[in-house]
Amino acid sequence: MPGQLGELFVNDDPDTVWRQASELVSRSNPAYDFTLVRGIFDDVMRLFRGQYPGYGPIKTPYHNLFHTLDVFLCAARLMHGMQLGGAGLSDREIALVLAATLLHDVGYAQLNDGNETGTGAQYTPVHVTRGIEFMRAYMARHKLPQDFANDLAPVISCSDPRLSISRINFPGARIRLAGQIVGTADLVGQMADRNYLEKLVYLFQEFQEAQMGGYKSVHDMMRKTKEFYASIQKKLDEDFGGLYHQLTLHFKDTLGQERNFYMESIRSNMDYLSRVTSLSETEYLSQLRRGGIIKQFQSNNGK
Repeated sequence: MPGQLGELFVNDDPDTVWRQASELVSRSNPAYDFTLVRGIFDDVMRLFRGQYPGYGPIKTPYHNLFHTLDVFLCAARLMHGMQLGGAGLSDREIALVLAATLLHDVGYAQLNDGNETGTGAQYTPVHVTRGIEFMRAYMARHKLPQDFANDLAPVISCSDPRLSISRINFPGARIRLAGQIVGTADLVGQMADRNYLEKLVYLFQEFQEAQMGGYKSVHDMMRKTKEFYASIQKKLDEDFGGLYHQLTLHFKDTLGQERNFYMESIRSNMDYLSRVTSLSETEYLSQLRRGGIIKQFQSNNGK
């Protein structure tokens, strides 16, 4: 994807991501009040950087700041596409979606009290529930409405990969829709990243620290990721209602091309992953060259 298309999934600058997301929301509602969402955005940026009171920086190598920015912008693009398709959201629902994408991984944060160890990846099995606890304390501290926090909790829960949407108690159909948007953005936003395959080595490190997944090696995890993609596609289509299709409307409006660049990038990643994992374990990492990620991984692991 040359030029502008090649930059679609490079979300490493918070200011740029905020500008792009807020412009999309303003297209739907020029009078939208960003006060609440902007406050959460700034605080989450501080939390990741270790500037939020009482907390150290979030150190998980895969679920990092850039992952959250990917998901945040994907959600804004998805809502824009839905609005173009006649399924727009209310101001409150937009706030719920954007707040949830910002807060969905704060459960990896660790207190800055000298007692925490590791990167925070040890909390992987419970990071969503920890994030909801953080959210409720945050809302209470800032004297934000309790009913907003109550609706936000199930929306954030849709980012839990181990939780079926049928097990989440939604107050109503519109809150469920907000959750489906967040769940879609979490999966699509990360898997469309052009460095997604390289970043799987970081995800492997997190699973090792959390003592979960049962992967024998990075190669084993990558091979099973290809197999696992079928279940991801099913979740996107069934649990999350196929909302990702609405991204085509977003790109038609903004780029003049009736294509879903997110899904095209994901399919490209999966096709390349199939080729890579067909190689021997001594060969496959040499085929993953983007971002210098593999070289850094091998250097850190003495390879």
